[in-house]
Amino acid sequence: MLAPGSASPNGAGADGDRATALLSTVDRCPADMALVNDHVCVDRWEGSIVEVVPGGPERLWSPYVPIDGHEASVRAVSRPGVIPQGYISGKQAEGACRASGKRLCSTGEWQNACRGPEHTQFPYGDTRRAGVCNDDIRPIHPVPEAGVLLGITGGHLWSEGMNQAIINQLPDTLLPTGERAECTNGYGVFDMVGNLHEWVDEPDGTFRGGYYMDTSHNGEGCSYATTAHDFTYHDYSTGFRCCMDPDGVE
Repeated sequence: MLAPGSASPNGAGADGDRATALLSTVDRCPADMALVNDHVCVDRWEGSIVEVVPGGPERLWSPYVPIDGHEASVRAVSRPGVIPQGYISGKQAEGACRASGKRLCSTGEWQNACRGPEHTQFPYGDTRRAGVCNDDIRPIHPVPEAGVLLGITGGHLWSEGMNQAIINQLPDTLLPTGERAECTNGYGVFDMVGNLHEWVDEPDGTFRGGYYMDTSHNGEGCSYATTAHDFTYHDYSTGFRCCMDPDGVE
């Protein structure tokens, strides 16, 4: 059935075109993914992890805890209104996506999704707007603050403190997926700038988009990219989202 206001039964006219495009997206990608550039399905929300329990229901993995040693029993999901998974490496994210029949996005796929149909510098436009995405930059860096609370000081801070669960639970750090409702674009993908770094499918270990403390030191908004760590690295700031090929058009 066509949307109200369609010009004709065969979908002609502007309303019919919009209805056809919407139906195409729904038909070609899962509901938790957006069809980007008519080419790839991209998770709408930053990835979360669920643990697959044999003979029982899946259970949500704590987003504040690494999955080290549990890679074979978890998979990726994309859900609104939940704290997304930090503390995950590119290799682990790749495996979690694969366990759900998806994959990590390529650099081009990720950038197209971030820039939206208008191909802007930020998901919401070409000019940075304070408070739209979670890139407010809290006045005190969360790692030293966590170090004080945990008694980790001196030279041990940046080696032992980067994966502490308390970091992303401090005030004004990581937010639930989609909470910054305007940090999106015409494709309906959220938080591609700020909140968490997002791994992409690059062998040199690239993550994109910045996180809540930095979306400009390594490029602005959707151009942000860093190769500071290899694909097996993780800390409190590293997250991900998955992509997959859309169903074909019949």
